[in-house]
Amino acid sequence: MTVSSHNKVLRQIRKKPGKMKRYEKYNVPKERSCGKAKKKCRRCGRSSAHIDKYGLNLCRTCFKQIATNIGFKKYN
Repeated sequence: MTVSSHNKVLRQIRKKPGKMKRYEKYNVPKERSCGKAKKKCRRCGRSSAHIDKYGLNLCRTCFKQIATNIGFKKYN
């Protein structure tokens, strides 16, 4: 279950307390202490293709978009 679909369902059942409690008990994703899902891009929230080096915390797509703005140069 993705994060966006989880939040979408929560918005739909927020006004129904019985269903909300049951849904949270079984379906809300737990906080991770390690692994791939713990590190997310600080710009878009994507967890795959994460660049952690130099404290960037960006996915490769966001890095490619803003690399020149933060001082990286592309060498051929």
